Amino acid sequence: MNVLVVGGTGFIGEKLCRELSDRGHAVTALSRSPDEADLPEDVRRETGDVTAYDSVESAFESQDAVVNLVALSPLFRPDGGDRKHFEIHLQGTENVVEAAKEHGVPRVIQMSALGADPDGPTAYIQAKGQAETVVEQSGLDYVIFRPSVVFGDGGEFVPFTKKLAPRPAAPLPGGGDTRFQPIWVGDLVPVLADAVEGDDHDGEVSEIGGPEVLTLEEVAETAHAADGHSFTAIPIPMALADVGLSVLGSLGGPMGRDQARSLRMDNTTDNNDIGAFGYSEADLTTLGEYLGLEEREGETLPAG
Repeated sequence: MNVLVVGGTGFIGEKLCRELSDRGHAVTALSRSPDEADLPEDVRRETGDVTAYDSVESAFESQDAVVNLVALSPLFRPDGGDRKHFEIHLQGTENVVEAAKEHGVPRVIQMSALGADPDGPTAYIQAKGQAETVVEQSGLDYVIFRPSVVFGDGGEFVPFTKKLAPRPAAPLPGGGDTRFQPIWVGDLVPVLADAVEGDDHDGEVSEIGGPEVLTLEEVAETAHAADGHSFTAIPIPMALADVGLSVLGSLGGPMGRDQARSLRMDNTTDNNDIGAFGYSEADLTTLGEYLGLEEREGETLPAG
């Protein structure tokens, strides 16, 4: 198959391009700076910005499927403010769908997010939800993925947690009770590749999570334990955290009111759809295993 990976040089994109190439597909990675990526030699590189239709449209020629991975982080306030989420996630998806239809690309694999809702409580969640609607109404075959937070080499979840919760102790909103279901990028990528290759899940929205549910406090404890340090969470009320993060955001900090709201919402699946793709939660990598804190079946995963 000819597969276009939009956002093919990002944290997930590079690994998906490699997986698809290893499976024998003709892969094209589309991004703003493709020459900087660590990609296999047989992966074609195209330069373009999803917010500028004319810069990406030609890359869709002769493709059999497109994977749209372009995304901003929900953890940090983007340059240009939270409205940037609509520019990237919504307008970018509109351009991907339009280009796919223009060139007769029949299938779109869309990366969304848990809790995506056109009327959700944050700009990130709203933009992701509205982008899903664009895909669903496109008339194309599609699979939409809503993953929990993704961790792995090059990912920001563990570094972000250390920044939000520095050792040896730090105040955490609500005592760090927000729940996550983190999935290792090495477990997520094969699922995405399977969706590219088959049509069993066309028209579905799949929630994907890892093998365990961890609170923010537990994630912080695990991240610091991997460095040989302990961590203690100091509970602060959510309302106070909202104010504090909003003030820091107004002063140029990495988080603002929208990101503070996101810490009020659990990031877990209602029903982990990983099993529908033939994978078992028992086979997935835990955060502790990835960080080298736990052994599994006699092997130790390298710390990232």
